[in-house]
Amino acid sequence: MYFPMFSLTVFVKIRLKYITFLLFFFLTVFELSAQDLSFSTNLPIVYIDTKGRTIGDKYRTISDMEIAWKGDGSVNNTSDNRNYYSGKINIELRGSTSQNFPKKSYGFELKDDDEEDMDFPLLGMPKEEDWILYAPYTDKTLIRNVLAFALASQISPVYTPRCRFVELFVNEKYEGIYVLMEKIKRDKNRVDIAKLKADDITGEELTGGYIVKIDKTTGSGGDGWHSKFRNINNAKTFYQYEYPKSDKITEEQKNYINDYFDKFETEVHNRNFDEQTGYMNYINATSFFDMIFINELSKNIDGYRLSTFLYKEKNDKLTAGPVWDYNIAFGNANYYNGWETTGIEVFNTLGKDFRRNPFWWATLLSDSHFSNPMKSRWKTLRKNKLSDKRVMAVVDSLTAIVAEAVNRNFERWPILGEFVHPNYFVGDDYDSEVAWMKSWILERLSYLDERLPGTGVASSIQVVSNNEINNYRVYPNPFSTEISIHIQSEQNSQYTFCLFTLNGQRVKEHQFNIVKGANRLKINTTDIQKGMYFYRLTNTSAKITSGKIVKF
Repeated sequence: MYFPMFSLTVFVKIRLKYITFLLFFFLTVFELSAQDLSFSTNLPIVYIDTKGRTIGDKYRTISDMEIAWKGDGSVNNTSDNRNYYSGKINIELRGSTSQNFPKKSYGFELKDDDEEDMDFPLLGMPKEEDWILYAPYTDKTLIRNVLAFALASQISPVYTPRCRFVELFVNEKYEGIYVLMEKIKRDKNRVDIAKLKADDITGEELTGGYIVKIDKTTGSGGDGWHSKFRNINNAKTFYQYEYPKSDKITEEQKNYINDYFDKFETEVHNRNFDEQTGYMNYINATSFFDMIFINELSKNIDGYRLSTFLYKEKNDKLTAGPVWDYNIAFGNANYYNGWETTGIEVFNTLGKDFRRNPFWWATLLSDSHFSNPMKSRWKTLRKNKLSDKRVMAVVDSLTAIVAEAVNRNFERWPILGEFVHPNYFVGDDYDSEVAWMKSWILERLSYLDERLPGTGVASSIQVVSNNEINNYRVYPNPFSTEISIHIQSEQNSQYTFCLFTLNGQRVKEHQFNIVKGANRLKINTTDIQKGMYFYRLTNTSAKITSGKIVKF
């Protein structure tokens, strides 16, 4: 049969288009069948729809978010109504190095129909507008960040971000296990410090509150000031304004917080360990103990020099916290000796440039007035809240929460048995990843028992008798979401605060150390029902005070 050249060309083109279409069709069907998952889960299911728009890191994208979650412990299903939350969000990529990973983390703000900020209590957490969807990727246990937060919240009264494991879909594509978590910010339910207004530029109003960050200058950072003192690598620590933000903070406020840090650093640099005139007058020491414990227990190679927050309340000292970013902790790093269970991270001199610790951490640990009560507190915590049994129980509880979703996550991200930077250990399966981390933690705890600086002997902490306390106060009464304790002491000591129902049932207990001078402690009481309670405040030798207090 005769075909003109033109007709043959057209025929070939048509056949090629047809084959291409079929190939595209089958590949698309295959891809959709792999992604169009239907399942039941104990975790909330979060759906984000960008309406075809790209999520970037230089701008925020208006999108829709829906959540399927019953909230009563019932199983959730991909076929459930997505009516726990349904509304608009403003979403962006977040992170620095982590943006290079295929599994992305996101930051987002809740918006109303007019695209104005809107607060909502996502998954039972206190209502707010700012949230994070953190993507555990290089951490193949999926729990390291949450584990650090869980341990910190147990040992310290300093606010720790709340979080919930979820399963995430973006544009109907399954993205695996994520952590919905609170963003660090000034708020009555987060870092509860005074709101600084533009006219708070003199007197007591100028003294707080401030949040300062030590971190890379990517993301929300960038504006701040350099320390006057050099670290071991000859570089100066760069402090960034986290609150008020750099476009809100006034010159008077900048000068105040810069000067406060300078005075603290000067006393440390001059090794002024005197309890009357030295550095202890500038810090709430127990909060620094607790940050050291979490950083050292996890051997967080980014600790101290990155992702480190400090804040100052009005008429108060500097507080260390909240803790943040532990995805390459607990042995999950093949550099800076991060995989070893030995070594004190405060003294780590590896790395260069910003990857060095502020000089004052090591100097604090060289002072027995700091290290001895710190070690004493460590020993107390190791008997209960940080005991081997307790820490392993926390690990087991977290892995149990994500257990039924683990296979789905690693089908989406098939990295088990493969190296992902900066893994040191590469397990063949999920169970081996968890087992290795648990073994690492137990060895690390044992090492710290022996090598954490300080004697921890009873004589290193002066017992406070009643006549050695200038004043104390438990307030407010009535209280709502927290109880504050103020103690003005002439000595260092260890305290216990207990709250009881009228029939004698203990509903709250918190142990803490105080240092000579003014001390203030905040105890979260959101988990306590309304009513009348008895409280009792004791130190190691005697009852200091007791009384009735009412929650409304």
